[in-house]
Amino acid sequence: MASRNIFLTGASRGIGAVVALELARRGYRVGCLSRKGSGPEGIAIPAELAARLVPLKGDVGDEAAVAGALEAFAKEAGSIDGVVNNAGVHVTGRSESQPIAEFEEVMATNATATFSVCQKAYPHLLAAGGGLIVNMGSFFDKLGVRHNAAYCASKAAVAAITRCLAVEWAQKGIRVMTVAPGYIETDLNKDFLASEKVRAFLASRIPAGGPAKADEVARLIACLFDENIPFLTGETIYLDGGQGMAH
Repeated sequence: MASRNIFLTGASRGIGAVVALELARRGYRVGCLSRKGSGPEGIAIPAELAARLVPLKGDVGDEAAVAGALEAFAKEAGSIDGVVNNAGVHVTGRSESQPIAEFEEVMATNATATFSVCQKAYPHLLAAGGGLIVNMGSFFDKLGVRHNAAYCASKAAVAAITRCLAVEWAQKGIRVMTVAPGYIETDLNKDFLASEKVRAFLASRIPAGGPAKADEVARLIACLFDENIPFLTGETIYLDGGQGMAH
């Protein structure tokens, strides 16, 4: 049976909010972790979907808060069968001058916190008899991108964490996957992506056109839970319109 109770980080805005609603539409109960603890924001949510969204307050960098949120969700939902590690930050800076503290902040939020949430979720997934973790990566994990050393490194680390946990936890029935989007339009970047210059640039670089909509990422993640393919684990699935492989 597919996982029914899913713990989602970074659920308030952007891709996370869209993922929360897509999972709810498919009948999942979603524990929506965010720093505000208010669930998806700025979106009209039908009552039947709102009933499946459980707002949880906490910062992914706070281990105690994450553990508490997982406990609270497990108590309310009865079990935790899946996790989506979506929370992250994207900070750019020239490599010769970017403050090390800034680099470490990106690594801590994108990579260390992803590992921490997986670690804290492990006993809950074990108690449920197994489950699926989906970590949010990026197609930047395999590219050299100017002024993005911290972000690229953090997302490469996410893919490595996925592979290692998949191998370690496979015999426990816990699968781990990475979904790695390319340029995705969300409520957070739509004004930037709407500029004629940016759209022309992306159209010239992305074979499929683009950018994509956030619901495409949400539907891919939801499909991984819906299909429940036991032999699929440890992989990174790129959703970038072919940009990362285009020359």
